[in-house]
Parts: sequence; structure tokens; C-alpha cells
Amino acid sequence: MTRVACSKFIKALLAAMFTALALLSASLSLAEPVLRVSAIPDESPTELQRKFKPLGEYLEQKLGMKVEFTPVTDYAASVEGLINNKLDMVWFGGFTFIQAKVRSNNQVIPLVQRAEDEKFKSVFITTHADITKLQDLKGKTFSFGSESSTSGHLMPRSFLLAASINPDLDLRRIAFSGAHDATVAAVAGGKVDAGALNISVWEKLLAQGKVDSHVVHVFFTTPSYFDYNWTVRADMNPVLRKKLTDAFLALDLNNPHDKEILDLQRATRFIPTKAENYNAIEAAAHSAGLLK
Repeated sequence: MTRVACSKFIKALLAAMFTALALLSASLSLAEPVLRVSAIPDESPTELQRKFKPLGEYLEQKLGMKVEFTPVTDYAASVEGLINNKLDMVWFGGFTFIQAKVRSNNQVIPLVQRAEDEKFKSVFITTHADITKLQDLKGKTFSFGSESSTSGHLMPRSFLLAASINPDLDLRRIAFSGAHDATVAAVAGGKVDAGALNISVWEKLLAQGKVDSHVVHVFFTTPSYFDYNWTVRADMNPVLRKKLTDAFLALDLNNPHDKEILDLQRATRFIPTKAENYNAIEAAAHSAGLLK
């Protein structure tokens, strides 16, 4: 190949490379941004998907971007997914928020919570007539929800300890069902004598007729505490963070479309929240030996 021909070939090759890079850059810039969302698996994956679908569609309209919900296998995966940049926003319980806060060195921000989460509660349930108070659980079998659940483990454990009952020593056997509805099934099916779960799921199952209150009944309801919230990483674009917050706060129970979303979230409205609201949860986790 002559020097002139070689020069033309190199120029043509470089031109082709620059064109390819330009096309790649254009395609990347035109790629639709996606908000990656998940939630702690405190209910079945199908139920979580059903609850989130209308909310996801609403957020897409408000944000002008695709919103993608991805279920996770366990509570720990929701924490790791957010702090490792695999998720952008997660529905956390109070304890999983604290875990994410500690694991990320305070690099997560709770945006909003339901009004109901300011005074959340857990319920203790049983099928046994002779179990009427926490002290009656001594020597019995018992089921928590997930080990990382605020309302299904941490706070019930905390209230048991406050009643001078050490679950690891005073109960005959403890189990972890993995989810609130699974705890109800374990108690109703006689696999354990009693269990604890969040009051919201309990009331939903009652309303849906999925539990017979004449067979399974509540024998203790805890004092209130802060619980669930929607959390994002601190490095999220502040403009997007504000749009997300405003979208949640704009949901209005008097609007039929919004009411469908709020009902599925078991909320009357969303309100702003802050990390300090969960200081008591963090203290309880340290006291129970669940947070190192």
C-alpha cells in the first residue's frame, strides 16, 4: 500500500471510529433514565408488586422517567442494594433504615413516611386461651417475622425484654417466619403457640377475611414507635429528590386516583420524615444486641 493510500485508509478508519463513538454517545444520552425501586419483603413478592404498581405509574408521570420495581430476596438485600448503588429508593422499616444508615456511614436520606408510621405498633397473637399477657409466653413456642424486621422482630423483642422475658432463654423455641403474613399462618396452623407482627398487616388480613379472629386473636399491642419510610441515597440529584418528595406529599385521599394508591399503601397521607425520628429504633437495636 502506498503512503498516500495508507494515509487515506487511516483517515477513513479514524472517521469511522469517531462516527461510531458519536453514535454510541448519542444512544447513551437518549437512553431513558430509570428509577430503581424496591421494598423490604415483609409480604409476598406478588403482594408487593400489586401494591406498588399504581404508585409506580404515578411516580413515572410526576418524574418524567421510568420507575422499575425489583423485589429482593430478603431484608439484607434491600439494604445492600441501596448502599451499593443497585437501587435508588427503598421502602424500609425503621430497623432496616438504621442498618442502611450505619452501613453507609450516614449516606442515606429518609424522604417520607406514612402519617401512620409516626405511631406504629406491633401485635402479639395466639390461638391459646391461656395466653393473655406477655409473661404467659414463658415456656411457649414463638415466631417473629424476619430477623431484620422492625415491627416483626426488633420492637417485639424489645418489649419482651422490657417485660423481663428473654426470648432466647425463656421461650421454649423461637422461629423466624420471614414475613408478617407468614407469622399469622404459622400461629393459625399451630406451628407455634404465638407470634408478633405489624398491626397494619394484621388489620389488612382481618379486613380481607384471611384470618379468623375467633381462632387467632391479639393478646398484646405494643406502645407506638416510628417505623417505615421511603429512603434514597444521599448522592441522589437534589432536584430528583425534591420531585420524589413532592410527589408523595401531593397524594390526596380526596382524589379517587390518589385514594387507590394510598389505600394500597395503607396510608391516609405521606408526611416528611428525618433520620432523627429513628433514634429510638437505633437505641433499641443496640440494647437488644441486634446492631453492632
